[in-house]
Amino acid sequence: MIDIDLLFSGGTVITMDASRQVIDYGAVAVLADRIIDVGSADVLASRYRAGRTIDTSGKVVMPGLIDVHAHAGHGLIKTMGMEQAGCWEEIVNTAYTVGATPEFWYAEAQLAALERLRFGVTCGVSLLGGGDTIMRTDDPVYGHAHCEAVAAIGTRSVVAVGSTRPPHPRTYARWDGSKRHEKAVTFQDQFTVSRSLLESWHGKGRMRIALLTPVLRDEHAETLSASDYEAAVSQTRTMRALSRDAGVIFTQDGHWRGSVARAKDIGMLGPDALLSHAIDLSAEEIQIVADTGTRIAHNPSAIASILGRCPAIELIEAGAVVALGSDATAPDRSSDMFRHMQQCMHYHRTFFRDPSVLPPGKVLEMATIDAAKALGLDGEIGSLEAGKRADVVVIDMDRPHLAPFQMPVFRTVYFANGNDVDMVVIDGEVLLEAGRPAKADATAILAAANREADALVARMNLKSMIGLPEGFFGAARYPNATPSVE
Repeated sequence: MIDIDLLFSGGTVITMDASRQVIDYGAVAVLADRIIDVGSADVLASRYRAGRTIDTSGKVVMPGLIDVHAHAGHGLIKTMGMEQAGCWEEIVNTAYTVGATPEFWYAEAQLAALERLRFGVTCGVSLLGGGDTIMRTDDPVYGHAHCEAVAAIGTRSVVAVGSTRPPHPRTYARWDGSKRHEKAVTFQDQFTVSRSLLESWHGKGRMRIALLTPVLRDEHAETLSASDYEAAVSQTRTMRALSRDAGVIFTQDGHWRGSVARAKDIGMLGPDALLSHAIDLSAEEIQIVADTGTRIAHNPSAIASILGRCPAIELIEAGAVVALGSDATAPDRSSDMFRHMQQCMHYHRTFFRDPSVLPPGKVLEMATIDAAKALGLDGEIGSLEAGKRADVVVIDMDRPHLAPFQMPVFRTVYFANGNDVDMVVIDGEVLLEAGRPAKADATAILAAANREADALVARMNLKSMIGLPEGFFGAARYPNATPSVE
């Protein structure tokens, strides 16, 4: 017999391998950080002697979920001012450029990573800022704080850093106690910081870095001065060239209104480009995405998906890779990818008025193997196969909303939620067991999150943004509301 470290035995194994094999009485064998075998529980039991055997009878064993689009920072300001006419964007702008300290970024990153871990999200993208242009890249200290915090939790993360949209310079600030010190930040400053974070963190442990610039839409060509628009195009090309030289993902947030065609003209598309939202694409743009191999991050729970529609079905049918993102936690959604899978199915079925659209197996692919492809990591994660990283999630099906134990794949996609996750293993390391973090101090993380959120509210005088707005009760819609676009 061969000695191994972990053996998951007896559960329904959803492999997401090339044949999409589902093994009813299955097992997964793990040695160090890799899966070395997947198959029948009886066969693997006779083949391996495990340091620890995990009985998964009556449970589902599946690959870790992957979230291809979310925002760092949002975890401490979620819902704040979100339904008060444009206040959410103003808070994001203010908090992330002048209001947030390194301690804020560390506390938020730990909270967000803990939330992902609790919900079985073993890998996720986090933009170091919010909106489609506010990046905290005036100084590397903020990116370092974020990456150190996530590394301490142990989840995989792709941290996207880059520049803001012209005009430059933009005012940023750091805090020394109660004193605020302002600084005018240029594109070159942000490029230098982004390159520094890339050199410091990409490939370090479970951390990766992606690069970004803001989306350029038709409105920007009309509203920016000719010199600022020309600068934006030049900056995009500069950052894109660095992403290609470094071999990292290039991503953008908020594609809409002709932006995909513009991105093609600028020369930024390709299999290493990940475009988020991608709403209201023309037929020509859908074909551009498919022809260039560009990846799409679809966020069906986002407000952008209310203001427009991502043609995910048409993109998939054209041959494009479409992966699922949470856009969490901005401003009204969590990192629970089960919620977003369910939202995704209803979103497209409602549009087509056809319940046969987007079968549950396909939406599960969008949150596992297709998401891994979108990040260029499908050789490492996204499925349970020999040779891949041992990122394994166990779902407790012994719950009223998941019982009886029949059709477990259907039940997992249609009915499960993040709180049904029983165990999470990343690189063969048990990080969540019986629904509780195995090494993270959840009490301390929550206390720090509360402390830093309160400090931000006091520092930036945001108390009026955390109460109930007019129209919260009693009416069918808010009066004179201007929704966030995130």
